[in-house]
Amino acid sequence: MSVVHPVHGEDRAEVADWQREVREQFPIITAHPELAYLDSAATSQKPKAVLDAVHAYLTTSNANAGRGTYPWANRTTELVERTRRRVKEFLGDPHPERSSVHFTGGTTEGLRTVARDWLAPCLTDGDEVLVPFADHRANLDPWLEAQGLLADRGIRVHVRALPYQDGSGDYDHRAFDRVVGPRTRFVAATHVHHVYGADMNVHRIREAVGPDVPICLDAAQSIGHLPVHVGKSALDVDFVVFSGHKALALPGTGVVWARNARGPAFRPGGWQGTPNTVGIASLEAALDWLDAVGTARIAGWTSALTTRLTEGLRRLTAYEIAGCRSSLAADSSVPAAQRRHGIVTFRHRDIPSDDLGFILFSHGFMVRADSLCQAGADEKTDGSVRVSLHVYNTVEEIDRLLTVLTSLG
Repeated sequence: MSVVHPVHGEDRAEVADWQREVREQFPIITAHPELAYLDSAATSQKPKAVLDAVHAYLTTSNANAGRGTYPWANRTTELVERTRRRVKEFLGDPHPERSSVHFTGGTTEGLRTVARDWLAPCLTDGDEVLVPFADHRANLDPWLEAQGLLADRGIRVHVRALPYQDGSGDYDHRAFDRVVGPRTRFVAATHVHHVYGADMNVHRIREAVGPDVPICLDAAQSIGHLPVHVGKSALDVDFVVFSGHKALALPGTGVVWARNARGPAFRPGGWQGTPNTVGIASLEAALDWLDAVGTARIAGWTSALTTRLTEGLRRLTAYEIAGCRSSLAADSSVPAAQRRHGIVTFRHRDIPSDDLGFILFSHGFMVRADSLCQAGADEKTDGSVRVSLHVYNTVEEIDRLLTVLTSLG
């Protein structure tokens, strides 16, 4: 097997040195060299800079935000507002004076807030919304919940499924004309699929629905893993929702970024209580760290490891890889091939996924081995093993994993 592909335009040795230096910044990783953490799509590990920021906040400025006028409270209030500005900067927000950032408990809560507080009041009887029925449940249940709330008030809203290409995990842009109509008022989509690891080509949705329909993007698996720029036409979306804990920050902190260019400005309903200030402190530090390291370099590294793993797995007849088959070969000439972004999901044809997960942990590998929270999951993905990578993972870990998987064939 060839050496891992370097980040584009850089020397292999330089990239290896860079990754080694970055990996050493994760205390939990360096403290357990015998273990390989391969579950970053569930939650990411935290670099020392984030842990230091949390410690500094809790030991110097811990107070409630917007509730007092003494120095600790003022510094905490400024932290919250500064992190809002930092999120806009990180996303490449072209109009920060118009957009808004709201902190939530995570992606699920953020999507429910958009559905309940923004979308539901915008819809009238007979309107239609398009949502994913085979992505993470967090990007399906909130829209069905909004439909139910409206139905209780006598307002009938049709929730239609985004079409999918058979076997690839990608949305079928060729079938958009069958579901997009004059009453289409809203689209919910996913940036990177949590099972297949594929970029879901959101720009095709914008092309299909036109310039006026709002799009809400679940970016839980892309923020912190690859560049996400809302100023570019490829991500002409109205909401970006993500979780801090999957982007190197602490659990319990989520973000809703709203463009506020289509429809009313986003304002969460109800009284807003105490924010998770320590989580917000960790998020600011995580975004600073990601910018310093470079999300493009992170994406290059994890994509190379993903290619190495899929190249090895496709040679093992005992395993079936979920998702786009044409993306498995590193030299694929298929234009529509989907490159996996740090996520590879597979099944052993004879060993149940739970058993395989236990076996892999006995060899030092921590993977996800269950239904993966996929809405509408079937026998093709339910009961699979998912390997999800980040910048702290290494070539050696992938090779050791392949050696173990080969021995089980």
